[in-house]
Amino acid sequence: MSFPKNFLWGGAVAANQVEGAWNIGGKGLSVADVAAYKPNVDVKDYKASTAVSLENIKKAMADEDTVYYPKRRGIDFYHHYKEDLALFAEMGFKAFRLSIAWTRLFPTGEEELPNEEGLAFYEAVFREMQRLHIEPIVTLSHYEMPLALALKYNGWTDRRVIDLFERFCRVCFERFGKYVKYWLNFNEIDSIIRHSFITAGIIPEYCGERGELACCYQAAHNQFVAGARVTKLMRELVDGAKMGLMLTKLTTYPRTCAPEDVAATQKKNLENLFYADVQVFGEYPALILQDLKRRGLAPCMEPGDLDLIRKYTVDFVSFSYYMTMTESVDPNAERTPGNTVLGVKNPYLPSSEWGWQVDPTGLRISLIELYDRYRKPLFIVENGLGMRDTVEEDGSIHDAYRIDYFRSHFRAMKEAVEEGVELMGYTSWAPIDLVSAGTNQMSKRYGFIYVDQDDLGNGSLARTRKDSFYWYKKVIESNGEDLT
Repeated sequence: MSFPKNFLWGGAVAANQVEGAWNIGGKGLSVADVAAYKPNVDVKDYKASTAVSLENIKKAMADEDTVYYPKRRGIDFYHHYKEDLALFAEMGFKAFRLSIAWTRLFPTGEEELPNEEGLAFYEAVFREMQRLHIEPIVTLSHYEMPLALALKYNGWTDRRVIDLFERFCRVCFERFGKYVKYWLNFNEIDSIIRHSFITAGIIPEYCGERGELACCYQAAHNQFVAGARVTKLMRELVDGAKMGLMLTKLTTYPRTCAPEDVAATQKKNLENLFYADVQVFGEYPALILQDLKRRGLAPCMEPGDLDLIRKYTVDFVSFSYYMTMTESVDPNAERTPGNTVLGVKNPYLPSSEWGWQVDPTGLRISLIELYDRYRKPLFIVENGLGMRDTVEEDGSIHDAYRIDYFRSHFRAMKEAVEEGVELMGYTSWAPIDLVSAGTNQMSKRYGFIYVDQDDLGNGSLARTRKDSFYWYKKVIESNGEDLT
């Protein structure tokens, strides 16, 4: 078996990491606009990179700086989208995953009517994609909720945000439904536990006696309810559209075969899958719900919540996959970072400069596990390698390491498909260099396309094709058959 003929090859980005234009066209402040680049923080220390306080938020709001708040500038996709989409089309993209910045349509999240200038921007992007025959995959919430809602309601901990999000989604479906068939609700919804402010607008000082963790589970429940409501809305407004969930697939192995390590690993994997379980099966896993009750973390639910979640489940399962990790009860086990998560280092795997361990076999394992568990079509919507690239004197960028990474992962994907996994598509993270989600760096480069900008925003923003650009073009042309 090979990849299906209609396999959706492409790439993925988030509005807050590429668009820039943070104060143009009526856009309001989002949680991403106050995320600071911290050059003195170790790139492996994600807790320090993503730490937030009310004091720092207010400091950022009073500052017009774009140097140390790099997501305000991104890579200026707002003004370069035609050029960038043309490059994606040159690679042969069948699909492009992007997000719609909530604050570009509703600057504070509470306006009665949307911002027409923001709507016009996205309509222009979708029309250009249509012209280039690139299928949009649209994430409705990708780490860019209105800052005003974080400050007023402590983000998703307050149920009133559900109604505001539904209003935003209704506008997206009504205005863009003619262009968009595939929608995702919340990007890496499980990340709410790892970086609650970025994911759900939670400010720790607002969490009171119950604490931040209880706020996280309450916010997750509210997002489950919102996800069900907007799935219902999408089916009413957009004929033939599909809604997917989006999970960070954090596949974890036992560090040893000691039963204690196996038990710790099982617990970690069940917690990761819980967020998908709710949206696929339409109910909370009994073991997770019991654990939350035991720890005093069970969310408050209103009558009808569970019925709604049960009735409006997702159509497909999408996920990000970058690395695996191991788990151990040994307190002295060496730990290493991954996708904003800390795990025990696997001695059998190589690591990037940022500590992420490279494991293509883990992707095959993850695909088989998810398909066996959910029996829904799967979509890999993030996968890639962040590395420092060198521009040669002639302007070329030789990134053989990136090609090697993708080649090994594509082989693993093909093996999973041969075993019967139903895989809809693959969008790399990211097809073009962008501002990193966790460390807010430009120097951690993912793209097939180089963007001339450094960590402090210096550079021409010129786009340059890397060696991997031509290689990925060949992969798409051959539908994954030619990986040489």
